[in-house]
Amino acid sequence: MNRDIDALPGERWFPDATDFAAEIEENWGPWGVASEVAPLKAVLMRRPGPEIDNFSYQEVRFREEVSPEKMWADHDRLTGCYRDFGVEVFYVQKQRADRPNAFFMRDLMFMTPEGAIIGRPAIKARRGEERYVAQALAELGVPILKTINGRGYFEGANAMWVDRRTVILASGSRANQEGLNQVKLELERQGVDNFIFMQIPYGHAHIDGILNMAREDLAMVHAPQVPFDVCAALQERDIKVIEAPSRNEAKETMGINFVAIRPNLVVQPAGNPRCREELEKNGVKVIAINVDELLKGWGGIHCATAFLRRE
Repeated sequence: MNRDIDALPGERWFPDATDFAAEIEENWGPWGVASEVAPLKAVLMRRPGPEIDNFSYQEVRFREEVSPEKMWADHDRLTGCYRDFGVEVFYVQKQRADRPNAFFMRDLMFMTPEGAIIGRPAIKARRGEERYVAQALAELGVPILKTINGRGYFEGANAMWVDRRTVILASGSRANQEGLNQVKLELERQGVDNFIFMQIPYGHAHIDGILNMAREDLAMVHAPQVPFDVCAALQERDIKVIEAPSRNEAKETMGINFVAIRPNLVVQPAGNPRCREELEKNGVKVIAINVDELLKGWGGIHCATAFLRRE
């Protein structure tokens, strides 16, 4: 006897082809960065903890011994400044007790419009810090798109947004070609199609100590250490390049290592009067705050700040 058997039903749920970036806020939260100067809305910080109680400053490349109390005061002053301008401050709560450099958060991640790329520090004295950054991001709901792996190493301060389609990528002692290739591939997937390649000079670590953006069309550089081709590439994009007028301020007191709260408003380490004057001559309002104890780690305000959201 022939009996008609119902066919198995076909697929009744069809995929949603929406771009990830278009739904990130709904499903993950209000995260995303594609600029160094768009209004800053949220940051991830590490307030120094037990890792600075007792350590050899020579072994971790600090300038000199630090006072934990002064470091806490400096860090609180910086985060207080951010909050004064409506920036939401999140913290990495846990960290290795043998990693006093861990408050330099920019090195440990690079934020994109779709989520975070987790870095892999180059030097052994910092490797492993990134695990706790990833943990903090996961708890916040920030998508983690990529963790640098294999033979690659890359620190987030060796990438810098110029605009939504343009990123500076820098090789040097803190980022090798394999690490940069991994970052480049991820950024290309997100629509970045202009890369300005830069080589960090021997004796320096990251982009943000020698080049930084104060607004979309204004960059400050430490001229002796930024390649001509990089400055030319910025100028071709109608970005004015101004020079830090003081070698001491550029290298010792981190006059270029500022953070833009919004275009034409930056927070800069105090003690940089000549860099401040040059910025102000070009229409930038500068808020100078004392972070002298943080500077003993050879990094500044930009180094200490991981951006989570800019609008």
